[in-house]
Amino acid sequence: MAKTWDKSKMPSRHVTIGPERAPHRSYYYAMGLGTREIEAPFVGVASCWNEAAPCNTALMRQAHHVSDGVKQAGGTPREFCTITVTDGIAMGHEGMKSSLASRDVIADSVELTMRGHCYDALVGLAGCDKSLPGMMMAMLRLNVPSVFFYGGSIMPGRWRGEDVSVVNVFEGVGSHAAGRMSFEDLCDLERHACPGDGACGGQFTANTMACVAEAIGLALPLSSALPAVYESRNDYAVASGRAVMNLIEKNLRPRDICTREAFENAAIVVAATGGSTNAALHLPAMAHECGVRFTMQDMAEVFRRTPWLTDLKPGGRFLAKDMGLAGGMPALLRVLLDAGLIHGDVMTVTGRTMRENLEGVTLREDQDVIRPFSRPLSVNGGVVGLWGSLAPDGAIVKIAGMEKIDFRGPARVFDGEDACFEAVTQGRYREGEVLVIRYEGPRGGPGMREMLSTTAAIYGQGMGDKVALITDGRFSGATRGFCIGHVGPEAQAGGPIALVRDGDMIAIDAASGRIDLEVSEAELAERRASWTPRVTRYGSGVLWKYAQLVGPASGGAVTHPGFDGETEIFADI
Repeated sequence: MAKTWDKSKMPSRHVTIGPERAPHRSYYYAMGLGTREIEAPFVGVASCWNEAAPCNTALMRQAHHVSDGVKQAGGTPREFCTITVTDGIAMGHEGMKSSLASRDVIADSVELTMRGHCYDALVGLAGCDKSLPGMMMAMLRLNVPSVFFYGGSIMPGRWRGEDVSVVNVFEGVGSHAAGRMSFEDLCDLERHACPGDGACGGQFTANTMACVAEAIGLALPLSSALPAVYESRNDYAVASGRAVMNLIEKNLRPRDICTREAFENAAIVVAATGGSTNAALHLPAMAHECGVRFTMQDMAEVFRRTPWLTDLKPGGRFLAKDMGLAGGMPALLRVLLDAGLIHGDVMTVTGRTMRENLEGVTLREDQDVIRPFSRPLSVNGGVVGLWGSLAPDGAIVKIAGMEKIDFRGPARVFDGEDACFEAVTQGRYREGEVLVIRYEGPRGGPGMREMLSTTAAIYGQGMGDKVALITDGRFSGATRGFCIGHVGPEAQAGGPIALVRDGDMIAIDAASGRIDLEVSEAELAERRASWTPRVTRYGSGVLWKYAQLVGPASGGAVTHPGFDGETEIFADI
């Protein structure tokens, strides 16, 4: 017998209950719904499906399976899509300015769809870098019962007997420019690097944020582990649809799950996996939506006490598929729980605590992807925060896999990534230099571009450990080498990075968390007196709007007041 639902406090009562909603119900009958389905909770199934890149192409299939799970548990799914800007396609040109801005557009568009149609709960599916935090930001903003579902990673490509990924192709561009790879070999590599559906396969931004989704409690255990092409992912999609119905019954909402302790768990997982520095933007932005204070400085404190435990690319040897086969996030979380590093009493979308979810989970001895706590890859974690005279508001660097974590050298300054990329591809830089790319921050870009094309070219030329690169922009999770991003305040806001000149000495020490410009205060004051912000050519459209609204990277590059500006929550209307 079908369950009878009390919708008197659910948002969908505004479009389904009472004689005045007869016109609304007529639309639902037009789409084939029956009275029983109209009287059930409406669950938004939001997908970032598109044909822009393989990260997103499996999402529609998976969304349909989520809907099956919702129906099995007595709910009425309502599927809709939102945008994605896929970084692998947007990288290295003007398109990258759209990437970070898309995170907020995704959150906004999901919010508007949910508000406009009064859906009672949300399952969000995402596959590429900014769509994962964008979807979770919407969940925390709306605070309706919600479950996150990751579309899954891509399988490794095979080229000349080795596993490869798109990062090998980006680095191949640098190798070709340096005469170390023929054009024919580069073309052959590009045909083999990406064999099918799924997001980039290393511990880059998409997989980092998928791990975050499990660690923070918004995704089902192990749901992020399997590659997109595995048919068994469909079972997790169905389970996610059933799970959100259980959350409706329990009235368990995202803000009940994503507490300060849950955010700390998520940051610990970023460090323990050698994850993407972009998490230092996305976790503060998510916290901003739900009233948890969690800045880049808070994350850096967590990073400082967390060892690097998973041997994942780009700093390590293995890909996401290998992580899943080794036990995925539950295995790593078990190691961290037993070591006393994570909070086990936080709630999750299973309706159980993290500790309860991990009962019976053990670390397999026949794998070497996830290390035991007694045998870390590094005791100082995979990601580090930096502060100093060059970055009073902080900066961030991934040190996973690096042997040398200090650097001192003369600055080589570029206003924008394009100028630096041109210099790198033409070999117009020298060993020992600190390449400075500025006016690429959230406001100055606008859009805070990633620099993978440039950093990969440097690495492909064999110079990855011979120069450092700093920017007020950001880096792909696939970046490797001594690359410091999120330098704040950004150049457009008049931060010290705007005052750097060619030849200035810059000192970086990741062990002590310092980044300093060795120029006197008197000299900087003189330079500041003649400095003016750069005029960008974006005078209208979404990038103009973004530049007017966006805040600093240290706070997550957010575009609205968030929790502090709330007078009502959608779930309570």
